[in-house]
Amino acid sequence: MGKRRGRGAGVWVAGVALAVAGVMVMTGCATTESPAPRSTVTVYASPSSSTSAASSASSTQPSAGANLALAAGFRRVAAGTGLRVGIAVAPVGPNATASLLLGDRDPGVAWSTIKVPLAVAAERENGTSTAESNAIINSDNQAAEQLWASLGSNTEASAKVTAVLREGGNPNTVVPSQQLRSGFTIFGQTRWTLPDAATFAGHLPCMPGTGHVLSLMGQVAGNQQWGVEIMQIPKSTAVKGGWGPGVDGAYLVRQIGVLTYRDGQQSAVAMSAVGGSMSSGTAALNALGNWLNQNIAALPRGRCR
Repeated sequence: MGKRRGRGAGVWVAGVALAVAGVMVMTGCATTESPAPRSTVTVYASPSSSTSAASSASSTQPSAGANLALAAGFRRVAAGTGLRVGIAVAPVGPNATASLLLGDRDPGVAWSTIKVPLAVAAERENGTSTAESNAIINSDNQAAEQLWASLGSNTEASAKVTAVLREGGNPNTVVPSQQLRSGFTIFGQTRWTLPDAATFAGHLPCMPGTGHVLSLMGQVAGNQQWGVEIMQIPKSTAVKGGWGPGVDGAYLVRQIGVLTYRDGQQSAVAMSAVGGSMSSGTAALNALGNWLNQNIAALPRGRCR
């Protein structure tokens, strides 16, 4: 995809860090940079929707005209994908919270994006491992199952990964302790909203013991090089994808990512697309990635103190 492979590790060491198919859960020309607003903008839009609403509780919100322009642009992109899509963006920081919410906000399952907090929990307890690298870089399910087993019983593993989510600003997301769907991993069926996923990604670079996981997210294999990964303006990107079929037959593709800018500031992104296949979902997220790249000045951003 033309991304800058190999830049990730150096960025994370410096402290400026970073976001299946079948019966397996794998999982799996722009403006220049400028300071972004810190307001909350909420827009509901889908291919079948002709109206949207934008609101903000912040006194530092951009002008109504700027919000409406952003909403209109997202609405056009969403309609063009033909799928149900959503984006949540948070500034990176110790108190990060998703402040730009666009489109679909249904709490879909995490699929392999949950391998990020799983890898953090496993590395903290057992150190780095080949299984950790394979789970993040290749979205390998067997490797992720090894990480899960290394945390103890299903109940113990659930508690430890949930604790990482709590640390990452998610007070309500709970990782299951038993299998909810036959043929799929326990952890992959975690219900994880886009705002919560973006909030977690916003905390991730500021949490202790996450640098190695973030460096792995900067080296993902081709099966995850879409969405945020196609953005060209950020100095570096780090991502984790997830995908799989829903109980209703619809196919969910989602991604979390961290953008690092040349001035050291960062944005955290969570995005999803619901449609009929993996390919249509990744195409939709590529459209969202291009749209984010073109509107990068509007993304909330911050840094770890």
